[in-house]
Amino acid sequence: MAPDDATARRLTVVDHALRLFAEKGYEATTVDEIAEAAGISRRTFFRQFRSKEDVVFADHESQLAQARAFLEAAQGDPWDAVIEAVIAVFERFTQWRELAARRYGVVRQVPTLREREIVTVFRYERLFTDYLRTRLRGESDLLLVQFTAAVTATHNYLLRRMVRGESQASPADLRAALATIPHGGSAPGPATSEMVVAVFPRDMPSRQVADLLARRLDTL
Repeated sequence: MAPDDATARRLTVVDHALRLFAEKGYEATTVDEIAEAAGISRRTFFRQFRSKEDVVFADHESQLAQARAFLEAAQGDPWDAVIEAVIAVFERFTQWRELAARRYGVVRQVPTLREREIVTVFRYERLFTDYLRTRLRGESDLLLVQFTAAVTATHNYLLRRMVRGESQASPADLRAALATIPHGGSAPGPATSEMVVAVFPRDMPSRQVADLLARRLDTL
């Protein structure tokens, strides 16, 4: 689905900002330079974004809002609703593939942006977990948390490979991968007959947990 006019205008500013960050460096690029490149005033910039950092993650804010709206309107099986919400997020990122790739390159270079990215990943997990908690009150809370963590990690793993140019993963590929994640009421099939148990320090960031899991699972 194409973005609406307001979202498209914001993404245009994001695109110009990320290009400047990649060329000049994040710290060296000013708001005035971003506004000039995007053809807007400084005042308009601050009506749309609170800071340079917000520009980097503006599409994530849009994605979170759309995912929340989708879940609020969802009918039927809650587990499936989360999966469909995650696939929709991934599908939009594939439409903005170049923008996502530029952001990935910028974020890798700036520690404060990497920290913000970790927080953003947690916000997706919390959105999905809170939704399941309201719809599946009798279900094990641990199972809900495990499911949303696995779903989010799978999405992020395929997305990172895509933006790094290591794969041309599609929404169909993500759907197939998500189908192997067990959840309440699901019967393990051939792809889920083996269980992997991992133990991590309580204070380890969720993004680091996901990265470590992805690398370890590749070797199994």
